[in-house]
Amino acid sequence: MVTGPAPVVKMSSIVKYFLDTGANKHIDFELYPGEICALLGENGAGKTTLMNILFGYYSCDEGEIFIRGEKVLPSAPRDAIARGIGMIQQHFALVPSQSVLENIVIGTGKGLFLDLKSAREKLLHLEKRFGLHVDPDAKVWTLSVGEAQKVEILKALFRDVDILIMDEPTAVLAPAETAELFKTLRMLVQEGRSVVFISHKLNEVMAISDRVVVLRNGRVVAEKNTAQTHARELANLMVGRDVLERIEKKPIPPGQPVLDIRNINALNDKQLKALKHISFVVREHEVLGLAGVSGNGQRELVEILFGMRRPTEGEVRVLGALLEMGHPESAIRLEMGRIPEDRMGTGLMMDLTVEENLILEHHGSPRFCRWGLMNTGEIRRFSEALIRAYGIKTAGGDAVTKSLSGGNLQKVMVARELAGAPKVVVASQPTRGLDVGAMEYIHQRLLEERERGAAVLLLSEDLDEIFALSDRIAVIYEGELMGESPAREASREQIGLWMTGVRT
Repeated sequence: MVTGPAPVVKMSSIVKYFLDTGANKHIDFELYPGEICALLGENGAGKTTLMNILFGYYSCDEGEIFIRGEKVLPSAPRDAIARGIGMIQQHFALVPSQSVLENIVIGTGKGLFLDLKSAREKLLHLEKRFGLHVDPDAKVWTLSVGEAQKVEILKALFRDVDILIMDEPTAVLAPAETAELFKTLRMLVQEGRSVVFISHKLNEVMAISDRVVVLRNGRVVAEKNTAQTHARELANLMVGRDVLERIEKKPIPPGQPVLDIRNINALNDKQLKALKHISFVVREHEVLGLAGVSGNGQRELVEILFGMRRPTEGEVRVLGALLEMGHPESAIRLEMGRIPEDRMGTGLMMDLTVEENLILEHHGSPRFCRWGLMNTGEIRRFSEALIRAYGIKTAGGDAVTKSLSGGNLQKVMVARELAGAPKVVVASQPTRGLDVGAMEYIHQRLLEERERGAAVLLLSEDLDEIFALSDRIAVIYEGELMGESPAREASREQIGLWMTGVRT
């Protein structure tokens, strides 16, 4: 354990309940100057709740908090910010209608007016220094999820915090971007700053952290110096059982083409070209992994496949049947399972219950609705079965969906889309923000869909996921397909070059 300097953060016997659910149960946590402490645990283990208490989003029911030796009780984020604490949330705290620059300077002015010129110069300097490039004048609603994550990181850096909490900061970054972020974090700790790093990517935890604290079911179950542990031990500590190191993928020859995408061209929300002559097929018993840095056309492609965006040219067919562009119900009729990257914005209706979200696309089917009345018994049986099968941590099917943790929101969405045995599965970042146990389960489910005969299109910025699941790998860059390779013949170096726009 770290000894010597006094901790900059000391949280003693922290207790937090939500109704009858204990999120934090007498947790002790310390953060020291100049260290990166990784906070690990399954979805719902209490990591984000603990950090939300430190940042002033929540108040604790019991316990004490000390910042640099002074006892404090943060009652709002402004209190934490005033003490040099910044937090990058897993779900973004940005104003969609405002520009990137406006979002970053919110709350930093000391008078009636903001010096936007100086703020722009500082922002551009930060972007260049840390390799996090985003258009300062772009409206946040036009950004991809990955670009929005960069804005959150820049917003924290702009405030020059010395205690930085990062909740899944690399979930939407490409390997090169993650490497640049890690350089940034190392620079920060060399200056004596401290970082809490919440992540489910154990290879990243091993690479960047000095110390690891593991939570399970709201309690601290282990604390390790990173140099004295390994990823497999941490994975087992998180879930309380042995976790598979590799997912077994059965060799199955692909069948007939199922998803046929022909010459798709499309504009983005800025009316600029987002997709340029995209054509490919995905066959039965096949996973096509589409890799690429966020913001290179993936969102527009997924929206077209989901019936949410009309291309300027091209067509999509499922087993020969034409997808009606701009009509989500057409994708449902063609039996497409759709897992969008933005679970809160487009994947789920947050104010509905869990069971209502689980039947959302089929609530009018004879199974769930008869003579205009909802079959509540069947809905309850269906939802409870999915909750058990996917390990969704919730107070019950009648719990409001927005009460769930980020990982459990993802599980609800994946459970709904795979429950109907779709012919095509379009999975965009299907395990983003999930713990290792949940990732293992969803990877297995996607491979089961492949074995069943579905055509699976996997869009992911996680190369480990792409290589683990894919039969073929393609790369998209600035709206164009850069190349394609059978997964068994692909190299990370080659895929990485394609992701940066280098053709070979």
